[in-house]
Amino acid sequence: MAEYLRLEGIRKSFGSFQALRDIHLSIEQGEFVCFLGPSGCGKTTLLRIVAGLETQTAGRIHQAERDISVLPPAQRDYGIVFQSYALFPNLTVADNVAYGLVNRGQPRGEIKRRVEELLKLVGLPGSGAKYPAQLSGGQQQRIALARALATQPGLLLLDEPLSALDALERVRLRQEIRSLQKELGVTTIMVTHDQEEALSVADRIVVMNHGAIEQVATPQQVYSEPATAFVADFVGKVNRIKAVAEGNGLLRCGHLQLPWLPSWGAELPAGSAFTLYLRPEDRVLEGLTDAHPHQCVGTVRRVDFLGGNCLAEMQVEGLPEQPIHVQFSLNQMRDFDVREGTTLRFALRAERLRAFVPAPA
Repeated sequence: MAEYLRLEGIRKSFGSFQALRDIHLSIEQGEFVCFLGPSGCGKTTLLRIVAGLETQTAGRIHQAERDISVLPPAQRDYGIVFQSYALFPNLTVADNVAYGLVNRGQPRGEIKRRVEELLKLVGLPGSGAKYPAQLSGGQQQRIALARALATQPGLLLLDEPLSALDALERVRLRQEIRSLQKELGVTTIMVTHDQEEALSVADRIVVMNHGAIEQVATPQQVYSEPATAFVADFVGKVNRIKAVAEGNGLLRCGHLQLPWLPSWGAELPAGSAFTLYLRPEDRVLEGLTDAHPHQCVGTVRRVDFLGGNCLAEMQVEGLPEQPIHVQFSLNQMRDFDVREGTTLRFALRAERLRAFVPAPA
């Protein structure tokens, strides 16, 4: 795909506070990208800079090979949807959707046709005569989306558009937005702090922290191959296990000896302490024999029911003060009699361990 949007060295300061630190990012035509991170990480500020609603302290923005770095919002090619819907309460649904088209002086018949087309597209045909107050939150957000798409922008910006909705409506609408984005092929950036939301809809995720980009990758790569300790901690559930390098390609976690993986980089000197990261599902339960490597015996201290699976906190023999969280399906809960007080044997998938070792000076 061709590059559509390029951010070069974007910085933003508010007085002495540096909100964005040297952001470089390229987004392809038709791509759906999520800016993901905790509150205050800079993701919304970055979106607003792309929209021209904030002015960067330094850096350039190119959209479709056009330098838009200093252009006002009206001269940039995008539609935007805010968390708060931002609909005009005194205008009908049809007039809300038509707002941008009217401002552009489009013929009345063309506006009417386009509004009807968009209302059908977002699943609300025949609702043009209603007012926003007569609609549910999810319906209002669909109208906001239709309004953003009315002028057929090259870029769609979504600023936490689902966070004000209930859980069921959030899931339903994010699926609809993704389907609509694929159908229209519009390049889209969505800001969210919801990991599940980003993992489910994005082609790529931009994970941000303290005004900087930690990782840009596909959802599967961000989850399975986090680039930094922050990403491993922030995206999904993870075990943090204290370890000590032993040298000769080995390390030790309590009584458990594990291999040093080449993907971590140069081996640390013997005696060096560091942290390992392991997802709760990266374990072996079935078919264990005495010869199976990296086995653990643990006692279940607590079980958290999560719907389709459960997360058991295990106190593992030989790992004092380091509980391990192990994921079980509901069938495995029954088959292994997983409940508080049960003692279970399992093995760690050593090849799935992650460590973030600094490069030698």
